Amino acid sequence: MNEANRAAADGQGEVVVVTGMTGAGRSTAAKELEDLGYFVVDNLPPSLLPDIVRLVDETQGRAQPVAVVIDVRSGSFFGTLRSLLAQGATGRRTTLLFLDAADEVLVRRQEAVRRPHPLQASGRLLDGLTRERRALAELRAVADLVIDTTSLNVHQLTNRVAEAFGTPDSTALKVNVISFGFKYGIPIDADFVADMRFLPNPFWVPELRNNTGRDADVAEYVRSRPGAEEFLEGYLPVLTGVAEGYLREGKRFMRVAIGCTGGKHRSVAMTEEIARRLVEAGLDAKPVHRDLGRE
Repeated sequence: MNEANRAAADGQGEVVVVTGMTGAGRSTAAKELEDLGYFVVDNLPPSLLPDIVRLVDETQGRAQPVAVVIDVRSGSFFGTLRSLLAQGATGRRTTLLFLDAADEVLVRRQEAVRRPHPLQASGRLLDGLTRERRALAELRAVADLVIDTTSLNVHQLTNRVAEAFGTPDSTALKVNVISFGFKYGIPIDADFVADMRFLPNPFWVPELRNNTGRDADVAEYVRSRPGAEEFLEGYLPVLTGVAEGYLREGKRFMRVAIGCTGGKHRSVAMTEEIARRLVEAGLDAKPVHRDLGRE
């Protein structure tokens, strides 16, 4: 059981302190922790760590996990971090995550983004890294988890963070299947868009016109039309295959938009059916009806 799961078992959210070398992936790790449900604060002076945790306790409850990024940008305040952690200043289970990489890799990454090192002053970038490594030596020695990112890409690093700090719920891919009406516009944040206007419109069937795709008679009508089942049988393997790829690449959210003219009949019925089949395939899928009720 990883630290996050042990903390959850205790009824409290874990505190993860992210630190390490400039260019080793602190921002990437923080972004992944945010996707995993952590309340994330970047560039926090160490002396404020207990205050941040206390504020989260009071406003969101002790079950809310917290991640803070603390590094040498904190200047003279940085030296207090080790003593705060040793004293248990957060009042919660706390994990120190240290990100490191070989100097030549860190130099290459910093040069690629054209940013100076915070400790290089008027010297070379490597001089700044040398000072930083010296300042962080004691923290690295006591870190609970050290991740060497020398040979890791962004996706591999996010996977390592998810393995260490994720829970089954937080690391599962969340799929929203969204019905919409084309006359109201395509959802701009959709990863996939499918058009159900190839199916007959129940609007033109008097006894179905006032119902929606969530009603059994409309749903049955839509799914029984020629081409509907063929579409589902062809589209579902595409979605499940992409979902597997998203997880491999560290993506945690997928939005599938299903449209018809007004977002009332065909798209709603097919959205419900697609979400149901995705759940049967083992995915965390939910139907969302953006335009239902607008007519």
